[in-house]
Amino acid sequence: MLSRLGALLQEAMGAREPSIDLLEAFVEHWKGITNYYIESTDENTPAKKTDIPWRLKQMLDILVYEEKQQAAAGEAGPCLEYLLQHKILETLCTLGKAEYPPGMRQQVLQFFSEVLNQVQHPLLHYLSVHRPVQKLLRLGGTVPGSLTEKEEVQFTTVLCSKIQQDPALLTYILEGKKTVGRKEASREATALPREAAGIKNEEQPHSKAPDRGAWGARALSTQLPAETEQPDGGTGESNLITSLIGLCKSKKGRVALKAQENLLLLVSVASQAAATYLVQSSPCCPAIVEHLCQLYQSLPSFLDPADIAALEGISWRLPSAPSDEASFPGKETLAAFLGWFDYCDHLITEAHTVVSDALAKSVAEKLFVEILQPQLLHVSEQNVLTSTALLTAMLRQLRSPALLREAVDFLLGTDQQPAAPEDSPHTLGGHLVRHCDHLSDEISVATLRLFEELLQKPHEQIIHSLILCHLEGRPYVARGSPEPESYEDTLDLEEDPYFTDGFLDSSFQPSMKPPPAPVTNPDGKTAVTEIVNSFLCLVPEEAKTSAFLEETGYDTYVHDAYGLFQECSSRVAPWGWPPAPTPLDPHEPERPFFEGHFLRMLFDRMSRILEQPYSLNLQVTSVLSRLALFPHPLIHEYLLDPYINLAPGCRSLFSVLVRVIGDLMQRIQRVPQFPGKLLLVRRQLMGQVPGEQLDHQTLLQGVVVLEEFCKELAAIAFVKFPPHGPHLRLSEPPEGHV
Repeated sequence: MLSRLGALLQEAMGAREPSIDLLEAFVEHWKGITNYYIESTDENTPAKKTDIPWRLKQMLDILVYEEKQQAAAGEAGPCLEYLLQHKILETLCTLGKAEYPPGMRQQVLQFFSEVLNQVQHPLLHYLSVHRPVQKLLRLGGTVPGSLTEKEEVQFTTVLCSKIQQDPALLTYILEGKKTVGRKEASREATALPREAAGIKNEEQPHSKAPDRGAWGARALSTQLPAETEQPDGGTGESNLITSLIGLCKSKKGRVALKAQENLLLLVSVASQAAATYLVQSSPCCPAIVEHLCQLYQSLPSFLDPADIAALEGISWRLPSAPSDEASFPGKETLAAFLGWFDYCDHLITEAHTVVSDALAKSVAEKLFVEILQPQLLHVSEQNVLTSTALLTAMLRQLRSPALLREAVDFLLGTDQQPAAPEDSPHTLGGHLVRHCDHLSDEISVATLRLFEELLQKPHEQIIHSLILCHLEGRPYVARGSPEPESYEDTLDLEEDPYFTDGFLDSSFQPSMKPPPAPVTNPDGKTAVTEIVNSFLCLVPEEAKTSAFLEETGYDTYVHDAYGLFQECSSRVAPWGWPPAPTPLDPHEPERPFFEGHFLRMLFDRMSRILEQPYSLNLQVTSVLSRLALFPHPLIHEYLLDPYINLAPGCRSLFSVLVRVIGDLMQRIQRVPQFPGKLLLVRRQLMGQVPGEQLDHQTLLQGVVVLEEFCKELAAIAFVKFPPHGPHLRLSEPPEGHV
């Protein structure tokens, strides 16, 4: 009863309300806007102080209300038809371009955004809509600091959302399409006086609405058929892409971030056709990479490599450097470049495969090859130093597989064949290996840091080109002698030729002879213990100082090595490496073993550890540790097995260390009070005592590094060596010593 009474009251109230002619009201508001331009003489009154914003809001509300009242979904109402037929958006675009009254462009941008966002009827397919949209895009996004940046980014947000929903709209919104039929385009007036005059001579608002059938045919004729379109280069005038790039440069953080999100939304379109069009017929990739190159070239030439290496945590979502870090000249410029590089990397990760590959190739070609490579090969040491540090910083931020692939090809080339000792560098990587042994210690350290960063990237070609292609076939193992059945067969270190060769006249002896081989446990742990002890016992007792200090024991290295080995193992797991070395071919290799330019450089550097600066020694040993962590059986055998029977003329990491120890024992005799000075230097390096210059300081620092490196190798060997022979199975680290 009550519900029936309520319905009657509702009908009575509705009967009292005057019926509103929506089309009449819509035209009235539009004529009110055009009349302002005919009647107004004040050119200085801002648009927001006129009735134009109110009338535009009323027109928007009418369009939205009309659509809700439409019985047939998807059918355009009379007001929307009037908007399209009389090219109101074209006229508004002209008014916005004229910026009269002042601030009119802001009002037009807001109206376009709201209409496209709130009106559900598809609009962007119509020529009378997407053409003014293109024109409006050309008005903004080109001048940084524009007063309409907020409205511009809101407008592009709506457009990108529409494209994400319907990728076919991309060809209507972007520049790059020329219609063959020019007559239709020439008939559409764009000048303000003609539009205003046309409005005055129209029929009155109460006249009959346009025929829906005739208008439907006309609307279809205004779409861009594929057969009447020709692709244009799309790289000339401003469009959606260039507008977004311009807004990405905004000094307003929120505007720049929103523009970057919009561009990310645009390149991640799911349609293959839209992605292909984006690459081939738009300035998308060139514009993004051009901005990246501009930021790189704006970097000051005096950047300190240490500052570049220390600047971490830069993200495109937060491109400014963290405030808690120390400031240095060029910091903000560097943060801007690294932030945009991180954004490009993120774009390549999230974009459609077609866009991703094209953008990665463009970055490689324009930034890596054309700009970075000449600087890396420059005669100026400062150019080499800065560019190497910047490339290292880029590698540290690089995550996308496509860009990583391009970076690896840029650095190492595509040739996977092992090099010969006499070969000259034919790739950029070959030149960079030479830089690791540069006369400038700073360049050597910076380039070694670059390779260390490269070795941490998940790309198999890196480790294969640098190491594995030279170890395949195990040519470093002597032929003609049977391989030992167990490690216990070769435990006596004093019988190893590397422990006696060249040291017969010296007083060198191992710090402690390994105990006799105990019975092998069922889990095979004895062999592991002896291998680890061979590294721990390598440095003689008189050259050790860690026992006198706390927190410098072997346990810490085991804990760290375990975590690093797990991380490395998970990174290389998809590569399908074999669990054990291939059986040894009894025939002699076709050519003598050559460890490759990279390992040869590292071994040469390692053999000079007692003569090199402390920072350089740290970097050399750090790279070797990274290599030793790789769970490949050949790397495992060549770098960490002291008991392999090396072929004549070959050397391994262990044999290099043995010779360094022999050299050390000879040098110790010439340094008075060696143990005390060595302990003092270690404490200086740990910051426990003030630093002061000592005689033989380089030698003493080298001894400290050597001792710690042997402990690190022992820890790596422990977490890598398997319980039952040369299989790469990981066991849990022990709680205490081995």
